[in-house]
This record gives sequence, C-alpha cells and structure tokens, in this order.
Amino acid sequence: MTRPRPDRRSLLLAAGAAATASHALAGSAPAVHARRRRPVMVGSANGLPGMQAQLPRMMDGLEPLDAAIEVVKVVEADPEDMSVGLGGLPDEDGVVTLDAACMHGPTHNAGSVGAIQDTLHPSEVARLVMERTDHCMLVGEGASRFAREYGHPKVDLLTERAREVWLRWKEGMSDRDDRLSPKKSKKSGAADRPYRYMGEELTLEQLLTTHRITGTIHCSALSLEGELACCTTTSGLSFKIPGRIGDSPVIGAGLYCDQEVGSAGGTGRGESAILSCASFLCVELMRGGMAPKDAGMAVLRRVTEQAQRGAAWQPELVREDGLPAFNLQLYLLNGAGEYAGVELYGTHAFSVADEDGARHEQLEALHG
Repeated sequence: MTRPRPDRRSLLLAAGAAATASHALAGSAPAVHARRRRPVMVGSANGLPGMQAQLPRMMDGLEPLDAAIEVVKVVEADPEDMSVGLGGLPDEDGVVTLDAACMHGPTHNAGSVGAIQDTLHPSEVARLVMERTDHCMLVGEGASRFAREYGHPKVDLLTERAREVWLRWKEGMSDRDDRLSPKKSKKSGAADRPYRYMGEELTLEQLLTTHRITGTIHCSALSLEGELACCTTTSGLSFKIPGRIGDSPVIGAGLYCDQEVGSAGGTGRGESAILSCASFLCVELMRGGMAPKDAGMAVLRRVTEQAQRGAAWQPELVREDGLPAFNLQLYLLNGAGEYAGVELYGTHAFSVADEDGARHEQLEALHG
C-alpha cells in the first residue's frame, strides 16, 4: 500500500514542533513575554536622580540606550558622589581609572572600556566602541586615546576630597612605615561633611573601614516600543591594584541584554559577578521561564556556592558562618516590564522608574 505523500505545510509544522521540543529539552527555548507598551527603568540606588530626569522622555518615546546612558552620566559627572567617575575613589597609586559598558538589545551589540583615565563619561566612550568600531572592548591607554580622538577632553578626575580619603587610607595601611596620620582637630571643616557613596552618606571612618568599597551605577531600560538596553559604569574597587578591571565592562558579568528576553546588571563584588557570569545567567534563567526575582535569587545561590568552594584556598571569601563575606546586588528586567532587585545581604534600596514614577524600592536579600 502506497502511503500518501505529506504536503509542504505538514512538513513545516512537524519540523517546527520538533525544533520546539529540542529547544525545550536543551533549556534554551526563547522566552515569550506578553509585551506591554510600558517604559521601565531599573538599576542601582544612585540611579534615581537620572531616572527622574529621563522618565518623561521615556514616556515620549526615548530610545532605551539613550535613556540608560543619560541616567548613569548624572553620577559620572557628580564630584560629590565618590562611587563613580569624577570624584570616584582612586587605585592604590592615587589614580582614578574607570570602567563602563553598554549593550543594545535590538542589535545585540555591545561596547566597553576598561581602566580608562582622564575621561568624564566612559559610558559615552563605550557606546562609541560599540557603534564606531568592530570591537567590544578597549582598555587602558588605548581606550583613553580613542576617547580623545572622538572629542572627549582630558579631565582630572581626582577631586580634593577623594585625594584626602586616599591619603588617609595610605597613612593607615601600616604602623611600620614612615607615614603619620594627621592629628585630630577640634575645628570642624570640609572633612566633617558626610561623603556620598552609592546613594548613602558615610563618614570618613566608614569609608575607610568598610570592607573593600565597590562603587558602580547600573541602569536597564525598556522603551515604549518594547526595546531593551542597559549601561553600567564604575570607578571600580577602591584602592585597587593598578590595572584591575572588575565586572562592569565585562559583557555577561556586569551587564547583559537580550531583546528576546530581558536585561540584567549588578553592583558589588565584581570578581563574584565575573566568575558566575552573573548578568548573562540572570537573562538565561529568565529565558527558561523564571520570573526576574527567582532568576536573581538562583544566581545569588550560585555565587554563594562558588564562594564556599573558593574558601578552600581563599578563606577570607566567607564569614565564620560559611556565607559570603561580600555583597552582590542584581537588577533584572524582562521584556514584559517585570523587574526585581536582589542582593546577598542587607536592606539596601534600588531604583525603579515606570508609569508610577521614579522611586526607591527595597532589594530582597537571599541571606537576610
């Protein structure tokens, strides 16, 4: 008996069903979101002033990459904020070096700069790398020279207050060198003013005793048209070894964006985000169907497990109770406009901007 020959439509349907099943088994089926015409921005607490300024423009149709970069530029140019850019804390030699990256969902393209010096807006230079070169990353002297070629002036980023903090750190490093800390004065002065860092006000003592200060700003944006983009920029780890690059300019670590799924970024210990590919993993877990909060918590559990394994050769990675001795915050946004902010510990805030306005919300902690 001759079997009837299947028509072309039946063959296409069968092939589509087989491909869908294969993707599902592999855990890589593209996420399907009910897209809403809803502009949303999500990011670190210090992004709030920029989000307040850009939200009306987002409501009018501003491109998401434009919005994300404009949000972070506010902190890059603020000399009173010691977490990013101008006024940021320097490396151990007293030199301010910056890292930044951006990623554009619709084109799935990205650009970044690492250890760039004397440049006010590394976020803009990262965009130039993405749009005007065939590279993803430029670092060091090459990144600085590239910035000058495109009209970014040379700017001294070390403010007087940041220099004072660096000198106090240097003087307190050892009691076996020739540096002496200044005598305490009863007169009040500029040093008595609180230092603004990551949206918080800290005393000089808090700045110097906080375990490895990590200053960063991240913003993920979903436009009125449903397009996604993100940007992260940082002065990096305070008093770091010269040449150190953290997670912020590493695509997939400090930030990641996929137009089919969503966007994510982080602040905190950059090395933990690099070793876990934290932002990429957040997006991939959302691709598999996880809600933003669940995806973020799953990544933090992975980070916790990795720190515990690493403690075998680096004991300072964990506390006495076996949990990480550092913090990491993650900010997640999917294509439907659903978002979350999570962290390992604490009661810190993150920034959100949508049709309900720009505001701070509380991060949800994995370990309380």
